[in-house]
Amino acid sequence: MKNQKFMFGLGVALLILAGCYTVPETGRQSFIIPLGDEVSEGAAAFAEVKSKETVSHNPVYNERVQRIGERIAEAVGADLPTAKWEFVVFDEPKTINAFALPGGKVGVYSGLLVLAVTDDELAIVMGHEIGHVTARHGAERMSKGVLAAILGVALDATTQDSKNHDLVLAAYGLGAGGAMLKFSRDNESEADLIGIRYAAKAGYNPRAAITFWKKMEKEKTGGRLPAFLSTHPSDERRIADLEKWMRATMPLYEAARVRYK
Repeated sequence: MKNQKFMFGLGVALLILAGCYTVPETGRQSFIIPLGDEVSEGAAAFAEVKSKETVSHNPVYNERVQRIGERIAEAVGADLPTAKWEFVVFDEPKTINAFALPGGKVGVYSGLLVLAVTDDELAIVMGHEIGHVTARHGAERMSKGVLAAILGVALDATTQDSKNHDLVLAAYGLGAGGAMLKFSRDNESEADLIGIRYAAKAGYNPRAAITFWKKMEKEKTGGRLPAFLSTHPSDERRIADLEKWMRATMPLYEAARVRYK
């Protein structure tokens, strides 16, 4: 009971401190509980990755990632005011991936550089990962996790004497799990939209997103989970959304590419 009271009190305190964050490129309001210093934690996590992974010294790879990264950073601008940008290539030919952390820390694996043959395609992926950061998806996910845990404790306490106690908790767990999966898919879709906007503002063709994700679809092996059981939207849904967003995004590219000729 003491633990339950403590969790309830902690939950009330966090909810009082919590606030709404407006995602810069989409205007969506998100719920964020202050759980730490995102920028310093991002820098520490990036330093740890660099200490464990092999940093590439390939001059072609590094020049390409740095050049594209600087243009996207310029496009991001005030969306990430605390950024101390750093772009690092990791030597892992079999890893087709990239990531970004709070504070403007961006890692790109060499396997991605082989698949993303054009600068436009690479800019799309880097913009997507940076979009997760400017939207503060990590902080939002942690906030929702904390809130779900507090609600779970409260539900456990209020149903202790109920014969349906275990059933209620099981139903809550399934519902919360499904909600988090949808939240993850929505995050990915939002990062897709933000990513093509950043790429376009940096003078990279956003239509490269469609060609790149079609490539990624071909790279996949084995069966696929139904979209509702996945943390990512289906390839079909992702490509359809990208097509839908092109009409509004292409003018950003047309306006920006003049500056980068």
